[in-house]
Order: sequence, then C-alpha cells, then structure tokens
Amino acid sequence: MKEMTSKSVDNRVVDRRSFLTSLGAYAIAPLAPLNMQVAATLANSLTKEQRDSMTPSQVIDELKKGNERFRTRKGVPRDYLAQKRSSAAGQYPAAVVLGCVDSRVPAEIIFDLGIGDTFIGRVAGNVVNDDMLGSMEFACAVSGAKLVLVLGHTACGAVKGAIDDVVMGNLTGLLARIKPAISATKYDGEKSSKNVSYVDAVARTNVVLGLAEIRRRSPVLEELEKKGSIQISGAMYDLATGAVKFL
Repeated sequence: MKEMTSKSVDNRVVDRRSFLTSLGAYAIAPLAPLNMQVAATLANSLTKEQRDSMTPSQVIDELKKGNERFRTRKGVPRDYLAQKRSSAAGQYPAAVVLGCVDSRVPAEIIFDLGIGDTFIGRVAGNVVNDDMLGSMEFACAVSGAKLVLVLGHTACGAVKGAIDDVVMGNLTGLLARIKPAISATKYDGEKSSKNVSYVDAVARTNVVLGLAEIRRRSPVLEELEKKGSIQISGAMYDLATGAVKFL
C-alpha cells in the first residue's frame, strides 16, 4: 500500500464538501449564487460571504433539508475538530434558535448542523425573556444572523407543568411565562396534562405567542424583520417522528 503523507491527508480534508453541502446544496454549478456553491469544505465553518449571500427564506429551506437528512439517517459526516479550528478566529452563524432545554431536542442534531452554523439558546419551555432577547439582538444586529427561530416540541414537560400549575422555587416564575398559552389555546377535548394532544396544542400556541413577544419587546429585531434583513419564525419538533414543522 502506498504510504500516505501528511500533505495527502490534508488534501483529503480540504477536498471535502462545503458547509452548505452539509445543509443540502450538493454539486451546484459554479455560476450558482455563493450560498448554493460548494465553496468551502466540511473542514471549515460557515464564512461571512456564504452567510451574507443567503436570504432568510433560504436559511429556513436549508434547515428543512437538514431535518430531512436527520430523519432519513443521511446526515453529513463532518470534521468537528477542523470546524472548531476554522471558527476560532470568527463566527458567522446563519440563524439563532431558541429551543427548550429538553435533552431530546438538540437543534444542532435535528437540523444536521455543524460548528459555527447557528447560535443556540435553550431554556425550559423555550420561553422568551430579557436575556434571550438580548442574545437574539446580538446574533442578528451585531453578528448578522438571518433567522430567529423559536423551536417548541411535543410532550413538553414545561408546558405540562404550567398546565398543572406547578409551584417550585424559580421554576414557578418560568412556568408563569407559559400560562398565557393555556388560556389562548382553543381546544374542545380534555384540557389536562395527561392529554398529549392538548399539551401539544398549548406548546404550539406557546411558540406563536413567543414570536409575538419577540416582536413586541424587541424594536431592534422588529425593525430588522420589517427591512427584510431577518425573518422571525416558529416551528414544532415531533419527538416521535423526528420531524420539524415550521409554523
């Protein structure tokens, strides 16, 4: 067997497909827009030029493609250590995701993402608070992210706790932020935390109210959305199927 030199190993890494290939844009012609080109490598993180060339709707489309790869076991292999090195001097994520702290909903995995692709914030019940709003403003107004995504999920324990009116330390105040979704949810069946359909309906409403809260409480993000610089969107993740449905 021919001896493999360190240079040939490096070339193999450099020849890997780009971050955007990992988001589903495979083998596009050289004259295609930069965001759809195989321009960087899987050993590299997202570049400013790639991120800036994308529209908010294109970012959503790539997240949808990534979720499809996750569900069909076609996730793209990555060199995470190389991505770590390439992003050490700077980061240019395309989106900021506010998700639930639930261990079964890791956004990076369910969207088949790599290091440097997205900002991720997680808190029980994916509730919107001042710290999360500040983080979103940093992600978009300062760093240039194109999408704010509030990601809820089925069978959410925080939503169940709010329905059951749980009182426990600091959790009490957090669950209070979810309770408006209970009264705002129109549901004809049994309104109980044991009714999975009702819990999921409240969780969806909680996402919708979260979007309104972001726009109401952050003039910075609202203005960016009005200009078309960003999009503020919501989605629900199904724990059973692994599918993400954008609202």
